[in-house]
Amino acid sequence: MINRERHKRTELLLGREAIDRLHQTHITVIGLGAVGSHVVEALARCGVGALRIVDFDVISESNFNRQLLAIEPNLGRKKTVAAAERIAQIDPGIQVEIFDLLCHAENFAEVFAQPTDVIVDAIDSLNPKVNVLYEAVTRQMKIVSCMGAARKVDPTKITTGDISQTQMCPLAKFVRKRLRNRGIYSGVHCVYSTELINRETVAEETEENYYQSGRERLPVGSLPMITGIFGYVAANEALKMVVDYPDFESPGRSSFKKF
Repeated sequence: MINRERHKRTELLLGREAIDRLHQTHITVIGLGAVGSHVVEALARCGVGALRIVDFDVISESNFNRQLLAIEPNLGRKKTVAAAERIAQIDPGIQVEIFDLLCHAENFAEVFAQPTDVIVDAIDSLNPKVNVLYEAVTRQMKIVSCMGAARKVDPTKITTGDISQTQMCPLAKFVRKRLRNRGIYSGVHCVYSTELINRETVAEETEENYYQSGRERLPVGSLPMITGIFGYVAANEALKMVVDYPDFESPGRSSFKKF
């Protein structure tokens, strides 16, 4: 049963039919870190009926500046377990599936043995990210992919668009290149920033030494405001794939339409 009172404010904006649809919606979030933890938070509060959460990592001290799940009682715990508890505290009626693993090509079929309406990719490692995107596109699955949120300070530069339209984002550049090598040129809806990185103050980014899962990586500066906004924008884009947003015709207001 839907708790109408908990979702009253959302229903006032999107309508009763949208709330009913969200209650029947299943969304998968891959990566529960700086961006993904905020994605899960937003989806749980919007009334999504089922969430599949995927991550292999545990919460550490270095996560505290930007990750929603990084609080003292969760230190050293699996992110999936902490996220499931958080979801239950927001809405115990949400169905939660946990996959405590690094999602990639070899286990993609296992993770998606059961259908999902939308995938939100919040993976920060290049190889697994590209593998998941490739599998999702070739299987014609709806996906929202989060590009690089680190080293950014200007929230007004965060935008959305197809992977073919992305610019000024090193991670998106590497993703585009690898997807093109596999015959994928478009079809990935992205959240990214067009903010120019000051390369005088950071090490040059390369495919070989950056965004590689399981390898030692250079620590990268980030702000919780930016990573959080990335997550909430990604959650918003995921919802737009399953429900109709109203059109706001008044001056200065954006028009939101189903993707």
